[in-house]
Amino acid sequence: MKKNATRHFQATMNAITATKCQRCGKCCLANCLSFATAEDLARWRQQGREDILHIVENCHAVWAGDHLISSEDGHYLHGCPFLTWEEDHYSCAIYETRPLVCRNYQPASSLICPLYLYRVRFA
Repeated sequence: MKKNATRHFQATMNAITATKCQRCGKCCLANCLSFATAEDLARWRQQGREDILHIVENCHAVWAGDHLISSEDGHYLHGCPFLTWEEDHYSCAIYETRPLVCRNYQPASSLICPLYLYRVRFA
């Protein structure tokens, strides 16, 4: 039994790793800047990315059940402010220096990704 579970887990992880991002932007609808690490902030300071730091430091995102709001005035935060549309797909305006949480995200690894159900159904 354990051998089968291990084999299934490995097959699932291989499928996730092999899944190509469709650039739909769904994962960016969660405002991941609220998960920026101290390492991310230090890197942005070193790079002189005041544009990113200004948004992170002034966003004041907090969880309110299943979405993020500003702790300053309570307005709903609609996804990542660096998510942009380019002709036929979404793109990250800060891709080269995106937060660690974004760097580590694997397409099809969670329900937020439309490929997740496809992967689960056909893996």
